[in-house]
Amino acid sequence: MSIISSTPGQLQVIKRTGDVAPFDAQKISVAIGKAFLAVEGQQSVDSSRIHDRITELTDMVSNTFKRRLPSGGTIHIEEIQDQVELALMREGEQKVARSYVIYREQRTNARHNLSENHHPTLQVTAADGSLQPLDLAALNTEISKAAEGLEGIDVQTIVDETVKNLYNGVKTSDIATTMIMATRTRIEHEPNYTYVTARLLRNELVQTGLQFLGLDTETSEANALEAYLKKGVELELLSPVLLDFDLEKLSNAIQPERSNQFTYLGLQTLFDRYFIHSKGVRFELPQLFFMRVSMGLCLNEENREDRTIEFYNLLSSFDYMASTPTLFNSGTLRPQLSSCYLTTIDDDLYDIYGAMRDNAMLSKWAGGLGNDWTPVRALNSYIKGTNGKSQGVVPFLKVANDTAVAVNQGGKRKGAVCAYLETWHLDIEEFLELRKNTGDDRRRTHDMNTANWIPDLFMQRVIEDGEWTLFTPSETPDLHDLTGSAFVERYSYYERVAKEKNMLHKKLHAKDLWRKMLSMVFETGHPWITFKDVCNLRSPQQHVGVVHSSNLCTEITLNTSKDEIAVCNLGSINLVRHIEQGKLNEEKLKRTIKTAVRMLDNVIDINYYAVPQAKNSNMKHRPVGMGIMGFQDALYEMNVAYGSNAAVEFADESMEVISYHAIQASSDLALERGTYSTFKGSLWDQGILPIDSLDLVAKTRPEKMFEVDRTQRLDWDTLRATVQKNGMRNSNVMAIAPTATISNICGVAQSIEPTFQNLYVKSNLSGEFTIINPYLVRTLKERGLWDVVMVNDLKHYEGSVEKIARIPEDIKALFATAFEVEPRWIVDAASRRQKWIDQAQSLNLYIAGANGKKLDLTYKMAWLRGLKTTYYLRALGATSTEKSTINTGTLNAVKTTTVNNAPVTAKGSEDGFTQAAPVPLACSIDNPDCEACQ
Repeated sequence: MSIISSTPGQLQVIKRTGDVAPFDAQKISVAIGKAFLAVEGQQSVDSSRIHDRITELTDMVSNTFKRRLPSGGTIHIEEIQDQVELALMREGEQKVARSYVIYREQRTNARHNLSENHHPTLQVTAADGSLQPLDLAALNTEISKAAEGLEGIDVQTIVDETVKNLYNGVKTSDIATTMIMATRTRIEHEPNYTYVTARLLRNELVQTGLQFLGLDTETSEANALEAYLKKGVELELLSPVLLDFDLEKLSNAIQPERSNQFTYLGLQTLFDRYFIHSKGVRFELPQLFFMRVSMGLCLNEENREDRTIEFYNLLSSFDYMASTPTLFNSGTLRPQLSSCYLTTIDDDLYDIYGAMRDNAMLSKWAGGLGNDWTPVRALNSYIKGTNGKSQGVVPFLKVANDTAVAVNQGGKRKGAVCAYLETWHLDIEEFLELRKNTGDDRRRTHDMNTANWIPDLFMQRVIEDGEWTLFTPSETPDLHDLTGSAFVERYSYYERVAKEKNMLHKKLHAKDLWRKMLSMVFETGHPWITFKDVCNLRSPQQHVGVVHSSNLCTEITLNTSKDEIAVCNLGSINLVRHIEQGKLNEEKLKRTIKTAVRMLDNVIDINYYAVPQAKNSNMKHRPVGMGIMGFQDALYEMNVAYGSNAAVEFADESMEVISYHAIQASSDLALERGTYSTFKGSLWDQGILPIDSLDLVAKTRPEKMFEVDRTQRLDWDTLRATVQKNGMRNSNVMAIAPTATISNICGVAQSIEPTFQNLYVKSNLSGEFTIINPYLVRTLKERGLWDVVMVNDLKHYEGSVEKIARIPEDIKALFATAFEVEPRWIVDAASRRQKWIDQAQSLNLYIAGANGKKLDLTYKMAWLRGLKTTYYLRALGATSTEKSTINTGTLNAVKTTTVNNAPVTAKGSEDGFTQAAPVPLACSIDNPDCEACQ
């Protein structure tokens, strides 16, 4: 689209042809005069009364635009005519106004009838530079086709709006952009416009891609597979092995119509961030993208074409989606398909800087990192080699922070890393302040995430109001590897002998340290609260190592050591795609899981490993992390409110089914491919499944400090026997990642999150996108409540239905937003899921009006309910939808105040909290820092 500049202080008029002319009030006077003439006859020409009236009305219209644009600007001819009509009505000239309206309509019909297929004045610049009439029929056909099967779409209005915004000599490509703009502005009124916009975008990118490949633009996407692969190989973007597949068979399996499922945000995200490109041209088409990913995951399969089609059908249907690194790199020359890496840094200068190198190499190839820093000695610890004292762990964290920033993954995103430290480490108090904006900046890490790795004993001391002692790991190195009762025994021993042995230590009240933890997570969003013992006691692999940290997004709990960098490979089931007639389709879910686990297992063998410790670990244990997304959408389909017992029960029931079939699928793979090498001695081998491992935690905690529902519905006895007999292909099978990016692609709510707002604008690297809850619109339409006023009410109340009086209470409950759902429901649902999962879940906590008491209760409840980890605290933000746009039909992006470049929540003062935590743009396309974990 063109940008028309105007002379400062001068009004200009955009004609219907797109040409620009100076504003001329005399033309307004002539138009009004003709209307009076039509009403009062020829004699009115000499009437001074009518002459004065025309002058008065002309001045009124002219002054309207001079007030609106005091510094000059452009006005469309239609706007001027609208104001003339409005002025006549306001001034009581109804008959004249009617005559004017009839005249406008006649002129419009005349323009439309001038040519059945072509615009009377607008011309289009073709690719060869020639000018051709704008083909209105073709425009109408394209928009009509994009609207096929969708309700609530006004094709003629889109055509009119598109034509209105074109100019004479417009390029063909700009027409496509203008159509997209015309449809995307209507999404807030009718969610189906998001599909129309996506289809128009698809048409544009398919045309561009086919032209780049040297194919006729009428070529079917299915018939472009071979040309696309050859071009990708020629440009050294794709593996030549892909050309060895039976391409005719794969082409016949491609279903271009599946691209109709994309929302505008979903397809634009793929286009901007995922599709293979060369010299700025994205020549990878939507269904070719899914086929390329599927082919790349089948390189080692025997019947690889059949498996590729199976994988393609799963991905392209949105029943399941692989993680971002897999989508990025499958089938390429450097197939780094894994999502996240966990490392332990030893207390040795050589190892510390070796870990920095490993971080850089892993980060370079799109891996999110979780670093365990607990072994590094504390501040003022004795250094035997130099007879000096240590500067502690913090200076090294600063270096790790700067390394993450420096390695920007080829410009895709900054390195993403999270540092973990156990609560007994003597540097823990300074560690808590790493993200503060005050203090010595040399001891701050503004770009790195941090997390507390908390033993159960500390939580027990907090609840019992006991003392806590901090140690340096150089004097208590065994605490790092001890968990449960063994940790309690050894820690208590060190407390008894610390003074006698002149150990470097510090005593403080556990509650004081806990209060500081909560204060910092409230103020800075960090460190996150994660729990060491439950992660280890429920780990299937505790016989061969220790879980020393989680990952960047707190859902992975795998062993790490000097020789093993844990690797996890992620993908997520789209839960709402498995809801049919308000119920979970268990048979379909079983089929999806079986294929998904196979895809994830394939990643391990195909994956590119940047460091040898990662390959060593992944090949030995073969962990995968299958999760879910669209949990909130599933609740909508079942007409269940997130904040309800029914939602908690569904979280329990659905995760039990997923757990059962995921374990079964891995065991079936073990029969086909063999068990993972360290299966012997694992909890699986002992017949202890994730649901059974709850008993191991209960034995180590005081009574009433472990409150987890134990309900079971399926035949777990049979599955236990099967696993013990056949083994497992994977040491770990389940983990729920944030999924913000891939859930955008699939057009569903991310992960297990409640709806953030029912109407808002999402701003990310691909632009601004109006997001409206289609389930809410559907429900309001069924009740006869969906109209323009409702749209404006939703804007005014920032996407909340709570204060809209005419909405019934049952709808308010069903569509309560994240901050309107009590945190206990989020925690309880997570607890029910966690009992079935062998790893963890990335769980954001939403707390409205957060204060010390609420935070204390929520995080204690998370521990008592058996959660392994928590992620961001999202306190209610000081945000508001800009309401000045209500009458203009546009919706601006949410406005926020910021701290450290992050949107922040409202300030509070209770319990020593002085400033609220950032509302993070974490783990999403909004913030490329966390793209690795989906």
